[in-house]
Amino acid sequence: MGSLAIVGLMIGLMIGRLTTSDPVELQQVEAQADGLVVWFNSEPKLHGEHIDGTVALLFDAQGKAAAGQLKVNDKDVNWRVRKTDGGLLLNLVAARPLRGEWKGDEADGRWRLEIHLQEQ
Repeated sequence: MGSLAIVGLMIGLMIGRLTTSDPVELQQVEAQADGLVVWFNSEPKLHGEHIDGTVALLFDAQGKAAAGQLKVNDKDVNWRVRKTDGGLLLNLVAARPLRGEWKGDEADGRWRLEIHLQEQ
């Protein structure tokens, strides 16, 4: 009876391993003239807000912290990705209030999220 329980447990673990999808992972962040393009291996859960003139996006994903700068209307915008308890947080901050629009779609077997920024 014990052998059957062990075999059943092992088969259950193998089936569970096969049906579990890979975790969502941030692969790349590219700066463009008016925003960012963020690449993931698959579609992440996303929550975005405009907070006091900044744009904040929280991704249910894994990845490395990163930071950089881009230009919007020839003015600097700083961006930073950091790890939080809820996933990865992307903040976009400038000296003047920003508004952002984002749209994601599948491209080249990966998930691409385009973030377009404009001055408020």
